[in-house]
This record gives sequence, C-alpha cells and structure tokens, in this order.
Amino acid sequence: MDGTTSAHQAVRWDGAVNAWHIAGDVYRMGRHEWVTEAGWQQMYDDGVRTVIDLRASRERRQRDTDPQVPDDVKARIDVVHCPTEDPDHSEFNELFGPYLKDPAQYGDYLRLFADKIAAVFKAIAASPGKVVVHCSAGRDRSGVIALMLQKLAGADDDQIVGGYELAARGINERHRTHGAPHAHDPYLSDHDLEAMLAQRRTSLREFLASFDAAGFLAAHDVSKSEIAAIRAKLSSALPGAANMQD
Repeated sequence: MDGTTSAHQAVRWDGAVNAWHIAGDVYRMGRHEWVTEAGWQQMYDDGVRTVIDLRASRERRQRDTDPQVPDDVKARIDVVHCPTEDPDHSEFNELFGPYLKDPAQYGDYLRLFADKIAAVFKAIAASPGKVVVHCSAGRDRSGVIALMLQKLAGADDDQIVGGYELAARGINERHRTHGAPHAHDPYLSDHDLEAMLAQRRTSLREFLASFDAAGFLAAHDVSKSEIAAIRAKLSSALPGAANMQD
C-alpha cells in the first residue's frame, strides 16, 4: 500500500476530537461521547457501521458537557466495547502510572494485555462497513491499535511516527481550548510539547524497530483469515467523503 492510503488524514465529524483516517476503511478518535448528533449522522453517511470503544468500563460515561444524541441516531452504528487493558491489574500502576502515556511503555502494555489487544483486531475483522477505534484522548491506546493497523497496511516508520505526533498534537490542542481533565496530562506550551514529542518519537522508533504486528496477532489466536480481512479493510480505496481534510 502506498503512502496515500496509509498516511493519517484529519476527519471532520461534528464534535469528534482527535479524529483521523488511518487507512482504507479504518479511523481513530477520542471519546465517542464528544460526537454530536450531526457528527453521528456524518459518520453514518461516510459508511461507518462500527465504533470500537477501547476504554475500561468505568471510563464509559456521559459527562454533563457532552452533547445529547438521540438513541435512534446512535443505534444505526454498533458501539462495541473492547477494552485494551485491565487498570486493576497488579502491575498496571507500576508500569504505566494512571494510564498508558508513552510509546516507551508499549512493549509492556502488549505483553500484559496481549489477549485484549488481539480481541480488538478480531472485532475489526468481524465488523461490517467502516470502523472507528477510540479511547479517551485518542492518543496512546488508540495509538497502539493504529500503529499495528499501519504496520499491517505496509506503512513505514516515518508514517507511523507521524500519526502518533498528529494525535499527540491534537489532544494537546483540545486541552488548550477546553482544559486538561487531569493534572498529570496538562496542556503543554509549544516548547514543552516539542520536548515531549522529541522523546516520544525516539521511544516509538525503538519500539517499532523490533515489533512485528502480524506475528504478534498470529501468536495470540488472530487467524490468517481474520488478518486477511483486516488487511482488506485497510487496502480499501480512500473514501471521498467531504468530511475529510488533507
């Protein structure tokens, strides 16, 4: 697959935060509760039929500031809960702190939660239509899934690192305009953001140098036919939806 179909592109669904086209029929974003009624309609019109929620159960709640969306509007898109982690695992806090937040942690994350990560890919393979994967901020948990998808799509390391950087900048901009939800993940000034990204680009490249996405999935019971189905989604023609922006 060439760079045109594997490079991240911004997606403009109303209310969606940190929303990006990964490749083919697969997208990523932050919390689906941020998407407005108009945004759900735009997703549906663009062919999205499945949203895969990567968050832990206790994160899945409506906030007072979230838009109200009629049930019948959301019902046309299947929201599948497929958490990538168990935050109550005995090693979680020691390895990741309050949450996954650095590509330097990805190796341990995949080791600890391999079966849960594999389940996400089984869900993608089984999903009809286009698929959106999301976590909370749309940066690291969705970033792990996105980089694996990009690997399967044949993206090179520069494209994968570029996708991570776009997501990190995207949620930092959200923190600038709406405030950061946690003291341990504040809005960063341009100087501090560049320093953080320099470190995380290095960490991500080190992780990618020895990571085989297809091999990982095969080793954790994702079948050859499921991997082929995922690759077929990733190799679909770029959508011509008006809600995408180069």
